Amino acid sequence: MLSAVLPLWRGSGRSVAVLAVDPSSRVSGGSLLGDRVRIQHDPKDDGVLIRSTAAGTRLGGLAEATRDAAQALVAAFDVVVVETVGVGQSETDVAELCDTVAVIVQPGSGDTLQFLKAGIMEVPDVLVVTKADMGDVAMRARRDLAAALRAVGSRDTPVLAVSSLPPPSGVEELVNALDAHRAGLDIDSARARMRRLAALSAFAAEYGERGLREVGGRRAAQQLLTDEDAGRTVPELLATLESSRA
Repeated sequence: MLSAVLPLWRGSGRSVAVLAVDPSSRVSGGSLLGDRVRIQHDPKDDGVLIRSTAAGTRLGGLAEATRDAAQALVAAFDVVVVETVGVGQSETDVAELCDTVAVIVQPGSGDTLQFLKAGIMEVPDVLVVTKADMGDVAMRARRDLAAALRAVGSRDTPVLAVSSLPPPSGVEELVNALDAHRAGLDIDSARARMRRLAALSAFAAEYGERGLREVGGRRAAQQLLTDEDAGRTVPELLATLESSRA
């Protein structure tokens, strides 16, 4: 999918960084890290950066360094894409990091009930059914996703059918939907929220549930970060939580 979207972003003059998180083998501990080969692009194009990282044992769909890398790259690139190992009940950290979340679904991967059970309907800002060239099975997946969205009361999330096979179809509509969602955001507020969530995630990873109880629980920690934000960096917010431990 990124191979089809990248030319449109570059054609409009936007630079693009891709952070791809690959799953790690439970047997060998290794990871393929093959995204620079899989995603078609001109390797001489300085406006495109693709980096792969291994998820390791970390849950949430992101690698340990993904948050820091994304926050650094956003100052240098117009578009920063974070491609996760997948999104489900345990892989929703990407929603805390990105301005816009697009969930890609393959045709035949489930019905309405299965999509609801997977726990992803609350996550996406844009839903994409890939391989639209498969015809009826792709359109059935699109209808099932739309029904699952209605079941959770989310009627405004666009559901698009896209094919990257030449000639590509639906790709321009996808780029427009991503742009439209971002245009409706208060970016400063969204980035402040991301800093708070990153600090809270780092604190929970370091000190666990006991540490959260020592600051009054997760909601109390979130409120403390909201009160103390004022443009602070993630390390500064993390230090605020650490100093508040009872």
